[in-house]
Amino acid sequence: MHRRRFLERAGTAAAAVGGTTALAGCSTVLGDEEYDVGMVADGYRPDELTVSVGDTVVWKNTSSRTHTVTAYEGGIPEEADYFASGGYGDEDTAREAWSEEFGGALETGDRFSHTFTVPGQYEYVCVPHEFGGMYATVIVEE
Repeated sequence: MHRRRFLERAGTAAAAVGGTTALAGCSTVLGDEEYDVGMVADGYRPDELTVSVGDTVVWKNTSSRTHTVTAYEGGIPEEADYFASGGYGDEDTAREAWSEEFGGALETGDRFSHTFTVPGQYEYVCVPHEFGGMYATVIVEE
């Protein structure tokens, strides 16, 4: 475990002992006006979202785990802009940044947004939880 992550978790545990507790997970994703996609411990909610060209999607980490929003480069339309939390310009850079210094990390309560300007299907993943099945899709319609 990296030192910074250990200290963050130790601080959270100390706060809980002092009488403050944090709720993990998401109590209500659908219909929440603050965000479109919530991140729970093991997935995105909803895991498929349909929007219109020009819409901005907002993701919010609603869990106690650290997550990312990282587009699969081969899973977005050719003409589309690449997107990833942390602002990386391609998938390899986003993955490398995560593995080196948790680049693109969204901690509890953090938000990431992206405006979709090209119709099509956009597949994305949470890099640290990819093998646990944390991936989702945005469908952009005209």
